[in-house]
Amino acid sequence: QVQLVESGGGLVQAGGSLRLSCAASGRTYGSYAMGWFLRAPGKEREFVAAISRNGGRTTYADSVKGRFTVSRDNAKNTVYLQMNSLKPEDTAVYYCAADSRLSVLSVTTSVGEYNYWGQGTQVTVSS
Repeated sequence: QVQLVESGGGLVQAGGSLRLSCAASGRTYGSYAMGWFLRAPGKEREFVAAISRNGGRTTYADSVKGRFTVSRDNAKNTVYLQMNSLKPEDTAVYYCAADSRLSVLSVTTSVGEYNYWGQGTQVTVSS
């Protein structure tokens, strides 16, 4: 089992940057594929980015391609989401999630595939 804690959210002006972190505790962190999701007010949780267990594969939602970068440091048990060129429509609560069932180079964009979730961190982008 793994516990996930997000940090790094906050208020930023449009065009600015934030880096979210997700610290994992528990055994065998490197055995988990990781994902980032967001939930905007009044909307369902949606996929943002994902990274495979060894960091060798990543995938992004079309809305963030070229602006967001997901990375991980397995030695520090942490996954990151670097968010650049932020837009007001990026405003949401951002969650990290872990999937213990995927193979080393697999990623998934599906909410239902992830079996562990953090509590979320608020990101607000002002215009």
